[in-house]
Amino acid sequence: MTSDRKTTTTAREAGVHGPDPDTPAAAERRPTDKVVFGVAGGIVLAFVIWGLANTDSLASASSEALAWVTHNAGWAFALTATGFVVFILWVAFSRYGRIPLGADDERPEFRTSSWIAMMFSAGMGIGLMFFGVNEPLTFFTTDPVPGTGEPESIEAMNTAMATTLFHWTLHPWAIYAVVGLAIAYGTFRRGRSQLISSVFTPLLGRRRVEGGFGRAINVFAIFATVFGTAASLGLGALQIGSGLQEVGWLNDVSTGLLVAIIAVLTFAFVASAVSGIERGIQWLSNTNMVLATVLAFFVFVAGPTIFVLNLIPTAIGDYFADLAEMAARTEASGGEAMQAWVSGWTIFYWAWWMSWTPFVGMFIARISRGRTIRQFVVGVLLVPSAVSVVWFCIFGGTAIDLQRDGADIAGTAENPSGQEEQLFSVLQHLPLTTIASVLVMLLVAIFFVSGADAASIVTGTLSQRGSIEPSRRVVVFWGLLMGAVAAIMLMIGEGGATALEGLENITILAGAPFMLVMVGVCVALAKDLRSDPLMLREDRGVEAVEQAVDYGLDHYDGEFHLRVGATNGDAPAEETGPPEDPGRRR
Repeated sequence: MTSDRKTTTTAREAGVHGPDPDTPAAAERRPTDKVVFGVAGGIVLAFVIWGLANTDSLASASSEALAWVTHNAGWAFALTATGFVVFILWVAFSRYGRIPLGADDERPEFRTSSWIAMMFSAGMGIGLMFFGVNEPLTFFTTDPVPGTGEPESIEAMNTAMATTLFHWTLHPWAIYAVVGLAIAYGTFRRGRSQLISSVFTPLLGRRRVEGGFGRAINVFAIFATVFGTAASLGLGALQIGSGLQEVGWLNDVSTGLLVAIIAVLTFAFVASAVSGIERGIQWLSNTNMVLATVLAFFVFVAGPTIFVLNLIPTAIGDYFADLAEMAARTEASGGEAMQAWVSGWTIFYWAWWMSWTPFVGMFIARISRGRTIRQFVVGVLLVPSAVSVVWFCIFGGTAIDLQRDGADIAGTAENPSGQEEQLFSVLQHLPLTTIASVLVMLLVAIFFVSGADAASIVTGTLSQRGSIEPSRRVVVFWGLLMGAVAAIMLMIGEGGATALEGLENITILAGAPFMLVMVGVCVALAKDLRSDPLMLREDRGVEAVEQAVDYGLDHYDGEFHLRVGATNGDAPAEETGPPEDPGRRR
């Protein structure tokens, strides 16, 4: 009984007890942090006003800032992204992998099948819809990476698929897993608030975390979430507009129409967000999963099925064979041409994933209570990565096969096919074109609504000191602001090369400061895990056994056995307790 009481006390002191209505993590509604809300909202509003007042000026400033970041910090994006993969794998397969995300005896909140299904839903999004055809096809029809081979060759196809998987599998999900694990551990194991700043408690202490430094971290998290989500909204608007044109419902897609699409869908996701997670996000996520599965199965069956099946193992093999080389691509490895390519693709993706970590991290943290760290990491890395492999092999492989057979999916220099149009161009070569195209637009719209829905709730949570259910007014404010930012980002693109470039530029700039926050998250999590009660008990047990063995060797010449029992006054511990089998000797 004494041992049990001590264990329980230690666990409660460390915050590994069960749900307690008095703990910050369980508070449903907390007051708005006026500093975080005001500073973050003011910065984003200033961006919107600047964009409305002088779009060309904002476009020019963002381009100059982007050039500086990619030239001076491109190496940092490359190192940190790979570093997060190494870090999260080390955590999972070290002694810390046994630590549960909750109390020691707590069981998982969701069944494994349900948990995997929700993870699958989190792994899908507008990005997969937009780049599923575009990225593999672009790499295949152009020099995939500067200096790596002839366009439309076998080597180009292999490089294209390997590079696409590099951008969409282990690296992005390791980035998500770092923040998700830190939030899940701090919330369910230590009883802290669901804030990015709370992760830094072991480094800075509670007073500093709740002070200026912690608030600055939460402002960075809001800033990154707003702009990362706005980039996805912009991609979704581009693709929906293209779909309306492809099915013959519109003759031309102007920037004004794209802004109108954003306005309509912003109203939809704000309405969904204020309805709550159970009614809004959960239903939309389930719908996403079903419709995406139907679309992928249709393209797989109606397209080049055998070619896709052959492409899957080839793509996986090329990915692992080229992984080290792909992770090391910087300006130093290919000059200005490589720098331009890396900034347009790899750095954009790493910044985009980092800007999404507050939203995705909170989502995967909330569904992972009761899992061990090892289960969490394996599930978060492997399940969405497997989905990405299959998705890109189906859609990218179908596009490449059609391109090789003479169907100009990519377009020519005289009549270029827009990036947002390429998925619809593929569907034109398959049966049930109109139905499939409408399904794509419906999927993109639902991804638009569900992603922005969840992101507006997360920004509300960050604004209200970790509230699980932030107030409707705060959620509506952030939802409307995200829609406005997405519209401004598209308008910036109109003044420059393309709307997509405008989205990419601002996303990289928003993700850069949060990269530093994520490095701090790794350090804080590592320190937290070293002081976990389970690890401390294990260390004390190893130390006690070592001392007992040393004592036995010194006093009994190796002829002894160990017994465990309660101490009795001044009697030595080895003289008390239940009898042991004398055959158990050390």
